Order: sequence, then C-alpha cells, then structure tokens
Amino acid sequence: MELTERLRSRLLVFQRVELTEHHIYARLARTIKSSENRQILEKISADELHHALLWQKYTGQELKPKMLVVWFYFLISRIFGFTFGVKLMEQGEEKAQGNYAELTGVIPEIERWIQDEESHEKALIGMLDEERLRYAGSVVLGLNDALVELTGALAGLTLALQNTRLIALSGLITGIAASLSMAASEYLSTRSEDTKKHPVRAAVYTGIAYIITVTLLILPYLLIQNFYADLAISLTTAVLIIAVFNYYISVAKDEPFRKRFAEMAGLSLSVAAFSFGIGYLIRIWLGVEI
Repeated sequence: MELTERLRSRLLVFQRVELTEHHIYARLARTIKSSENRQILEKISADELHHALLWQKYTGQELKPKMLVVWFYFLISRIFGFTFGVKLMEQGEEKAQGNYAELTGVIPEIERWIQDEESHEKALIGMLDEERLRYAGSVVLGLNDALVELTGALAGLTLALQNTRLIALSGLITGIAASLSMAASEYLSTRSEDTKKHPVRAAVYTGIAYIITVTLLILPYLLIQNFYADLAISLTTAVLIIAVFNYYISVAKDEPFRKRFAEMAGLSLSVAAFSFGIGYLIRIWLGVEI
C-alpha cells in the first residue's frame, strides 16, 4: 500500500508510541513481585512491540523509543505507585485509540489493534491491587479531617490570638492530639468492619496523612511573622493539597476530579471562614487583647 507523506508521518508517531510503551511495560514488569501481574505486563509489553513492528512494516523505518518518556513513567510509577503511573499512561493510550479509529478501512489490522488496546486496559484494571490504594479511604479520612479541622482552627486562632508563635503552638497541640484521636478511631472502625484492610496499617495511614497536613498548614506561622499572610498561605496550601490528592485519586481510581475537589475545597474554606468569624466574636466578647 502506497502511503501519503501525511499518513506516513502519522504512522511514524504511532510506531514510536507503541515502541516506547513496550519499554515502559517491560521495565515495570521487572519491578512487580506478583508473578501473575508480571506475566500480564510482559504480555502487554510484547503486544506493544508487535504493534510497533507492524507499523514499521508500513513505514519502512526503524525507530528508537523516547527514553525520557520511558524514564518519566517508570519513575512516576515507582514514586506514586504502579497504578497511578499506568493509569496516567493509559489516558494517553485512549487518545491514541481515537487516532487509530481514523485509520479504519485504510490499515487492514487497525480494528484488531483497537481491540488489543481495549483488552490491555481490562487486563490492567483486573490486576491492580496496590496497598496504597486499598488504604486510600484511610488517607482521605486523615486528610479531610485535618484540612477541615485545622483550617477552621487556624482561622479562628489567627484572629483571636494575633500572635504567630501562639497560633503555631495552639495549632500543633490541636493537630497532634487530633491525629492520634483519628488514628485510634480508624483502628477501631477498621477492626469492626469486614474488610481486607489491616487495622494497624489503616490507623498509620490516617495518622500520617493527618500529621503531614498539620505540618504543612502550620509551617507558615513558624517562618513568617505576619499572621494574616500566614493564614492566606495556609489556606492556599490546603487548596493545593486537596487538588494534588484528588488528582491522584481521579487518575488511579478513575473517579471524577472536579466534583471531589469542589466538595473538599468548599467544605474546608467554608469552615475556615465560619471559624474566622467565630474567633472575631469570641475575641470581642472576652475582651482579649494580645
């Protein structure tokens, strides 16, 4: 089949993408402990190589993978988890499938390749069972409670105390006590449920998520002396934490980002605004001047 220059350029792009993904899956497979999961990844890797070689049959040109892309997804998977890295890459594959569909009737094998891509995704979804995602609910509990409780507490304390050291001290005491309380509650809750989660691990995930959030929100009060600027930075940090975490969950668990982000951000900021007003009223009522 004689290709136009435009079609040949398109096929070269597809060829490099398939070859690159072959190397990504192959590298990931070597890091998976489960033999079953490793075999699935190796099968997908082999399929991607097969596709690349079929494209090469039409283009007549041998290509090399984009090693920067290979290392990017490999490192993403190692840092943020296998599930997140693969799902992030799968989003790109979905776009590629749309491009493949344009070639239906032009390339004889294209329909079979599209079916292969769909089977890849189903195989991946079936094999993904990471501990960090199994305990995502515990992390959400720790993050959400820390964000709602501490943003509210810091807003109220900022106006009531108007002293960065006192605000930081009060916030740390409140945050540490609350993190231990939430971890204990998660332990008891998980222990009483019929779930695969280990109660101690669930408690640890909740407590760590809470402590990290508390640290990030209080840090501005330890570094900057302007308490209003500290509050603004803490609230901005809270929104960023919500955005990053919800993006991670939306990719790894195929859940909607905007709805979850709007709910958590709206709740945290609403509580902060309400607490800020409460702090002002209490300060006037008690006649506190610091």
